[in-house]
Amino acid sequence: MNNEILREIPSVNVMLQSEQGKNLIDEYSHEVVVEAIRAGIDRFRQEQSATEQVNSPYKKEEVQEKLLSIAKEILEEKFAPSLKKTINGTGIIIHTNLGRAKLSLAVKEALFDAAFSFSNLEYDLQVGSRGSRYQHLEETVCDLTGAEATLVVNNNATAIMLVLDTVAKGKEVIVSRGELVEIGGSFRVPEIIEISGCKLKEVGTTNKTHAYDYEKAIREETGAILKVHCSNYKIMGFTKCVSLEELSGIVGENGETEPIIATSNRAIPLIHDMGSGMLINLEKYGLPYEMTVRESLEKGADIVTFSGDKVLGGPQAGIIVGKKKYIDAIKKNQLTRTLRVEKMTIATLEATLRLYYDEQKAIKQIPTLKMLVMGLDELEKKAQTLAELLTGVNEKLEVEVIATTSQVGGGAYPGEEIPSKGVALSSDAISTNQLSEMLRKAPVPIIVKIRNQKCELDVRTIDESEFDTIVETLVNVLNIGT
Repeated sequence: MNNEILREIPSVNVMLQSEQGKNLIDEYSHEVVVEAIRAGIDRFRQEQSATEQVNSPYKKEEVQEKLLSIAKEILEEKFAPSLKKTINGTGIIIHTNLGRAKLSLAVKEALFDAAFSFSNLEYDLQVGSRGSRYQHLEETVCDLTGAEATLVVNNNATAIMLVLDTVAKGKEVIVSRGELVEIGGSFRVPEIIEISGCKLKEVGTTNKTHAYDYEKAIREETGAILKVHCSNYKIMGFTKCVSLEELSGIVGENGETEPIIATSNRAIPLIHDMGSGMLINLEKYGLPYEMTVRESLEKGADIVTFSGDKVLGGPQAGIIVGKKKYIDAIKKNQLTRTLRVEKMTIATLEATLRLYYDEQKAIKQIPTLKMLVMGLDELEKKAQTLAELLTGVNEKLEVEVIATTSQVGGGAYPGEEIPSKGVALSSDAISTNQLSEMLRKAPVPIIVKIRNQKCELDVRTIDESEFDTIVETLVNVLNIGT
């Protein structure tokens, strides 16, 4: 313990009166700077108490500077944004843990205007009186999906809950056992049905459900038939599921079934929870077929729900489309107000959706779609460019362009892997796990995937504008680590 240096610690008031102390107060506030200085003194005391050095490493006049430097570090850490820009090197395009879809730069102006100006959110400019926030998206969503009407809420889980609460509360909801999925965060379809005030009616088995299973289940207590996209997994082998067309045939063209007509003449809505809704068929770009929202409605779904922040490439939202009579009823549900979206979501979703009027513009300007359809030749060039920038960063860093695989993520294209290119990093001076951790804890975190004892950066999910940051981070990390 170095008691001599501890005696040189100035008072808190002395440090507050110094030029550096006054600068900290101007940047933060008097109270938080006082707390930070006290915490800095405690940290400094602990460090000095732990050392066995007889002579102090600091001169008397350097002690105050060191303490204020520690206080500044504490304040910067305390006031640093919790939500940080992060570089996604995992190759997972819609990474739930990393914020899902990146917004298009085309929405920047709309987002800025909505955030920093007054707007006509609920004001009808034509008649000069109160309007509806839902009118801003109605025409665009209906144009792109062919729906009669639409409603946007804060996410898809609440969308399906709101739909069920409106059209089937107190009634049975028929769902195939093979579609009783659990989505991220342990949210499960059975629980959502229960919270909605409905009763789950399971039909079929895990791997096989037939049309007659639904037919036998329909009765007076039936409130809806729900078809759920198996977004997180695939059932392979000896399987059978019932298509939307078949289900539409069961409930009839007008949403009515023969057993129900015979007793109460009541319609049964067919609800399709698509999870990650598609507006463009991406088969032509080499991806497997996934039904679009328009096709779902054309095949007989009365109500379709899907996310705005997955393959669609917009902000977090749950989009409900379908027949006007159902959407109008949902809008009148008292829960709708608690689940409504705010102005910035409306502005960014509208700006994103408008790109879909021109398919090629959407592919080029919506980051999610651009990453999805990016070809191997382009990915090879990106990987080579990044590898060249990283070569020579440190003599002990090995850099290699590799073939790898990307995933769509976000519950879209379950089980599908997309061929991709990346850069593999390794070093004899630092372990792969250590390198991964140091990159993750950098000022701009870089998230990698570890494979074959190396850190991989899949360039499909990395923008070229991020290359310089990756180089700078590795320079700093390797200087510390080696």
